[in-house]
Amino acid sequence: MEDRRGMRMGGGMALGGGGLGIAGVVIYVLIRLLGGNVSVDDTSGGGAAAPAASPQVPNNQELGGSCEGVTSTSNPAKFISCVVSNVQRFWARTLPREGQKYEPAHMVLFTDATPSGCGSATAATGPFYCPLDGKVYLDVGFFRELERRFHARGGDFAQAYVVAHEYGHHIQALLGIERKVRMAQRQDRETRNAMSVKLELQADCLAGVWGHSAYEKGTVSKSEVAQALDAAAAVGDDRIQKEVQGRVNPESFTHGSSAERQRWFETGMSSGDLRACDTFGR
Repeated sequence: MEDRRGMRMGGGMALGGGGLGIAGVVIYVLIRLLGGNVSVDDTSGGGAAAPAASPQVPNNQELGGSCEGVTSTSNPAKFISCVVSNVQRFWARTLPREGQKYEPAHMVLFTDATPSGCGSATAATGPFYCPLDGKVYLDVGFFRELERRFHARGGDFAQAYVVAHEYGHHIQALLGIERKVRMAQRQDRETRNAMSVKLELQADCLAGVWGHSAYEKGTVSKSEVAQALDAAAAVGDDRIQKEVQGRVNPESFTHGSSAERQRWFETGMSSGDLRACDTFGR
């Protein structure tokens, strides 16, 4: 974990090879929640903006110690730290069975903005995984926005689902899936959105694969699973588009509909098998 909360960073947002204008930022904030895997478009000419020097990570004692009794309300940052540890231990056990060694990925907690290998991470982007530095970025205020603006019920497992989704993107990077998708998108621009949806739905499924393990151990209840499914629905492209623009345009989806996101999360939850998460073959 890297705890950068409270550190004020200057500079604008520069994702996917270039910054966004004011209108672009507003749209980006509203349709890109649960940001997923940040795309770096090599054909745009600029590449990702070089990040500023990483700030010194404070020696924050609240992220250490036991996870017993820690909840998303009692200590949000510590709770995220505990989820990250659990998710990474799970994949460290699971991936070798598929012939792939697991390489840990840092979780970076920040406030407002912080540098990343994909440009400036900001609160507006929502949580995301940067494939260029192999880190997950999260402003914990995202969860308040998820509940306030998009009416998700919240809860511990709902927040854990968000974290597990981002680590699902890390698994895709380790397995070479992310690289293949980006190459395919560059070769056929017309399928860019469709391929992005498949990538995001697979990350939802991989989050469910981890969730299956937690449920089997009895650490997650059926009501908490329902909360996670509600969070998945809250960040469906159709629900966000209807909230923002009053209409739904499936051709512009980048993450999948509410129903699709729920279905693939449930697929992972019920199977507990990453091989069930072949969103590209269905």
